[in-house]
Amino acid sequence: MYRCKRNTTFLTFSILIILILPTIVFGECTCDEEDEDRNRQKALKYKIAALISILVASVIGVCIPLLGKFVPALSPEKDIFFIIKSFAAGVILSTGFIHVLPDAFKNLTSPCLNEHPWGDFPFTGFVAMCTAMGTLMVDTYATSYFQKSHFKKGQIEATDVEKEAERHEGHVHVHTHATHGHTHGAVSSNEYSSEFLRHRVISQVLEIGIVVHSVIIGISLGASESPKTIRPLVAALTFHQFFEGMGLGSCITQAKFKLQAVVIMGLFFALTTPIGIGIGIGITNVYDENSPTALIVEGVFNAASAGILIYMALVDLLAADFMHPRVQQNGKLQIGANASLLLGAGCMSLLAKWA
Repeated sequence: MYRCKRNTTFLTFSILIILILPTIVFGECTCDEEDEDRNRQKALKYKIAALISILVASVIGVCIPLLGKFVPALSPEKDIFFIIKSFAAGVILSTGFIHVLPDAFKNLTSPCLNEHPWGDFPFTGFVAMCTAMGTLMVDTYATSYFQKSHFKKGQIEATDVEKEAERHEGHVHVHTHATHGHTHGAVSSNEYSSEFLRHRVISQVLEIGIVVHSVIIGISLGASESPKTIRPLVAALTFHQFFEGMGLGSCITQAKFKLQAVVIMGLFFALTTPIGIGIGIGITNVYDENSPTALIVEGVFNAASAGILIYMALVDLLAADFMHPRVQQNGKLQIGANASLLLGAGCMSLLAKWA
C-alpha cells in the first residue's frame, strides 16, 4: 500500500511540474537583446531531430543497467557495475555544477530583473543550499520511516509464527528451536528489505531532480527559433540524457522495483525532455525567455535541481559506493571507479563549451 502511495505522489508531483511550468513562464519582454539568427523552419527540423535523438538515447541509457537480469556482466554484483555507475555519477555531478547551477546564476542575476531584491542577495546559492538540505531531510526521514515500518511488520510476522508454533509443537525444546531459527530469518529478511528501501528512496528523489531540469531544458530548446543555438544542444543533450539515464537506471536496478514500477520510472525519465521540447514548440509564439517571470521561475527551478543533483551525486551515489566494503577492499576497483568518475565529470564538463 505505501509503495503505491509513494509512487502516486511522485508521479503527481512530476506531472504537475510538466503541466504547470509552461503556464507561468509567459510574459512581456522587459529586457531587449540583439536578435539571434532566427529561422523557424530550420529550427523546427533541429527540434524534431533533438526530440528523437534524446528519446532514443534516454531509453537506451536507462535500460542498460536494467539488462543486468539478462546480461550477467551488467549485474550489480559485478565490478563493471560500479565502474559504470561511477561514470554516470560523474556526469550527474558535472550536470549540477557545470550546467544547471551556472544557468540558475545567469537567470537570477539577469539585467532583465529588478536590482531589488535580486541584486541584493545570492538567491541562487541560497535556493541550491536549501534544496540540498531539504533533500537530506527527505532522504533521512523517508528511509527511517519505511525501515521502522518494515521492522514492525517483521515483528508482527515473527509473533504470528511463534503463536502458530505454540499451537502445533508439543515439546518446549522443539518450540524454542523453531522460534530461534525464525528470529534469525526475520532479522535477515528485514535487513534485506531495508537495503532495497534505501535504494528506492534514492532512485525516486534522484528522478525528481532530473525531471525538474529536464523539463526546463526541453521547454527552452523547444521554444528557441535559432538553429545556431539548437544545433550544438542536440549532441550535448543526447550525451547528457544517455548517461543520466545510466545513473538513474543503476539506482532503479539496485532498488529491485517490480516490473510495472521499473517501466513507469524508465518511461517517465525518457519522455520528460521530449515532452518539454514538444511543449516548447507549442508555446514558441508566446514564450519569452527574457521576461522577469520566466527568468525567476527557470532560475529557481534550476537552482533547486542543482541542489538535488549535487547532493544525490555526492552522498547517495559516490559516497555510498566508494565507501562500500567491496570497493574499499579492492585496490584495482578503487582506481577504476575513481578514473571512471573523473572521466564522466570531465566529458560532461567539456560539453559546457557547446551546450
